[in-house]
Amino acid sequence: MKSLLTRPRRLNPVYLSFMAVSFMVGVAGALQAPTLSLFLTREVQVRPFWVGLFFTVNAVAGIIISLLVAKRSDTQGDRRNLILFCCLMAVLNALLFAFNRHYLTLVSLGVLLSALSSVAMPQIFALAREYADQSAREVVMFSSVMRAQLSLAWVIGPPLSFALALNYGFVTLFCVAAAIFLLSMLLIWRSLPSVPRVLVTPEQELLRISPWKDGQVRLLFIASVVMWACNTMYIIDMPLYISTTLGLPEKLAGLLMGTAAGLEIPIMLLAGHYAKRYGKRLPMLLALVAGVLFYLGLVLFHSRTALMVLQLFNAAFIGIIAGIGMLWFQDLMPGRAGAATTLFTTSISTGLIVAGLIQGVLSERFGHESVYWLALAMSLVALGLASRVRDVR
Repeated sequence: MKSLLTRPRRLNPVYLSFMAVSFMVGVAGALQAPTLSLFLTREVQVRPFWVGLFFTVNAVAGIIISLLVAKRSDTQGDRRNLILFCCLMAVLNALLFAFNRHYLTLVSLGVLLSALSSVAMPQIFALAREYADQSAREVVMFSSVMRAQLSLAWVIGPPLSFALALNYGFVTLFCVAAAIFLLSMLLIWRSLPSVPRVLVTPEQELLRISPWKDGQVRLLFIASVVMWACNTMYIIDMPLYISTTLGLPEKLAGLLMGTAAGLEIPIMLLAGHYAKRYGKRLPMLLALVAGVLFYLGLVLFHSRTALMVLQLFNAAFIGIIAGIGMLWFQDLMPGRAGAATTLFTTSISTGLIVAGLIQGVLSERFGHESVYWLALAMSLVALGLASRVRDVR
C-alpha cells in the first residue's frame, strides 16, 4: 500500500518537467560558455585583456538586472512568465552572437540580452523550491537532483560545444543553442506550475528589507564570491592555457569540462543525501578542501593524464558548492527563495567580475600559470571564510 502511494510522487509529471527544463536550459548555456573566450579571441579578434573585460562587463550587468528582478519576483507577478521572458532574451542573445562580430555591439546589446537571460536559471530553482515547499516534497534531494541535471548538461555541452565550433563554426553553435532555448520555452509554458505566494512572518518581512543585516549572509556571500572567482578564472583561462602554454589539443578543454561535470552528478547526489544528516556546513568545507587540492594539482602537474585525474577534485569542489551552497543561502533567508537564490547566483556573477579582471591582467603580464597560483591562494581564503558560517537545520 505504501509503495502504491509513493509511486505517483516519484513519477510526478511536474517534478519531471523541472528536471527536463533545468537540463535543457543547462545544455544551452553549456554550449555557449566554454568556447566564449575562443570566440572572442578568434572570431572577434580581440586581445586577452578585452576578453577578460567582456566577462567582467557581462557579470556586472547580470548582477544589476538580477538584483532588480529578485525582490519583485518574490512578491509580485507570475514567476513562470518571468522565466519565459528570460528564455526569449536568451534566444535573441544566441542569434546575435551567431551573426555579429563587432565587439562593441556584443559588449553592449549582447551583454544586456545575456544579463536578462541569466535570470532564468535562479528563477527556475526558486520556483522549484516554492513548489517543493507547497507540495511537501523533500527539498534537499529535489534541489540536488535538479542541480544534477545541470551537471549532466555540462557533461554533454562542452564537448559538443567544441565539436560544433571547431568543425561547423560558431554560427552553427549559437543557432543550436537558440533552438534549445526555444524548446525550453515550450516546455516551460506547457508544464511548469504557477505557485501562489506564501505569507511570511513579521521577522521574515524585516529580512526582506535588507538581508545584509545578517552577518552570516554577508560572510557566506563573500566566501561564495571567492569560490566562484577561482572556478571562473579556471574556465576562462583553461582552454587558452592547455593550447598555448601546455601545447595540448584544444578539444581536450571540452573533454576536461565534460569529465568534471559527469563526476559532479554522483558527488552532488551524495552531498544532498548526507546534507540531510550532517547539515550544509560540513559538505561545503569538504568541497573547499577538494578545491584547494585541485588548484594545487594544476600548478604542479601538467600532463593530459594528470589533468584528467584532477577533475575528480574539481567535480567535488563545484558539485557540492553549486548545490549545497544555494540551499545554505535559502536556509539563512527563510521565506525568500527568489532573493536567496538570486543572491547565490549574484555571488557567482561577482566572482566572474573578479575573475575576468584578474585573468586578463595576469595571463597577459605574467603568463597563464600565475592564474592558478592565485586561485590556490584564494581557495584557502574561501575555506577560512566558510568555516565561520553557522549551519542551519
